[in-house]
Amino acid sequence: MRTSFAQIAIILLVAAGAAATRLCHAHADHTPDATTAPATSVTIEVHDGVRHITSTGLPDHEPGKFPNRNNPNTIAPQRYEFRVPASPKPLEAPREAPRGMLFGVAVNGVVFDPGTAEFWRDDPALGWRMEAIGGPRNLGLDRHHAHVQPSGAYHYHGVPTGLIEKLGGTNAKQPLLIGWAADGFPIYSPLSYRVADDPKSGVKVLRASYRLKEGSRPPQPDAPGGKYDGAYTRDFEYAAGSGDLDECNGRFGVTPEYPGGTYYYVITEQFPFVPRRFRGEPDESFNKRGGPPPGARGGGGGGGQPPRRGPPR
Repeated sequence: MRTSFAQIAIILLVAAGAAATRLCHAHADHTPDATTAPATSVTIEVHDGVRHITSTGLPDHEPGKFPNRNNPNTIAPQRYEFRVPASPKPLEAPREAPRGMLFGVAVNGVVFDPGTAEFWRDDPALGWRMEAIGGPRNLGLDRHHAHVQPSGAYHYHGVPTGLIEKLGGTNAKQPLLIGWAADGFPIYSPLSYRVADDPKSGVKVLRASYRLKEGSRPPQPDAPGGKYDGAYTRDFEYAAGSGDLDECNGRFGVTPEYPGGTYYYVITEQFPFVPRRFRGEPDESFNKRGGPPPGARGGGGGGGQPPRRGPPR
């Protein structure tokens, strides 16, 4: 049986939205948005128990100005072909996102990629990965918490503001489906039901259950030193019960698309922003096909075609 999600996605994406909630834009590039958004193409279909997602990776909203002074790369079409189970199953225990894997893809075809290619001293072996939001280097993010790979791949590091505006923004009265994770579970905006299994409980902005570690990082030369302040991924730790979500930045609950309940991920306004762990088994189609070397501007890997090095600043 062949079922299309594309029509549903198109209807959602043309919905008028109000202004999105004001978010933290640490080290964001404040150049004006481009005057014209590039054309996007995305197809989402389900057949034989598999959801197939093909996309050019171009946003359906106006992106920021690229290149900009902190990101020298130009947005270019990609050739994404993803597949995920339509009825995913949770693993016995969560698993860390494999290195070199995208977390998921939005309903507009833009990918979610939480990691960066930037490390302290540009040395991945030391393990101190810089965060794209709040990190020590300005990576030229736009107001959608996105920027561009040397390959031209536009990708989200946090809440996709423009997409959420199209889907209903802060006026929404129910959770907003914004994408699919590599393991097949759905991804929602920060706004969701106050009580996970009660759609009549009203809505609130869900919070992650991560916090900054206390004290200071190990001293140089093996670590950056200084207080844990959110500049590096290792600055954070999971604190069960401190927020609304689990270590995968998700929870079980009902949504408009899943009235009987499902596990779903949430893109949050706090770390980890985009989840860093999977509740299910991620599909290999989300493996990145190359990426920039440590220190190359763009952060993370965009998948699609092999990357091109961005020009020097």
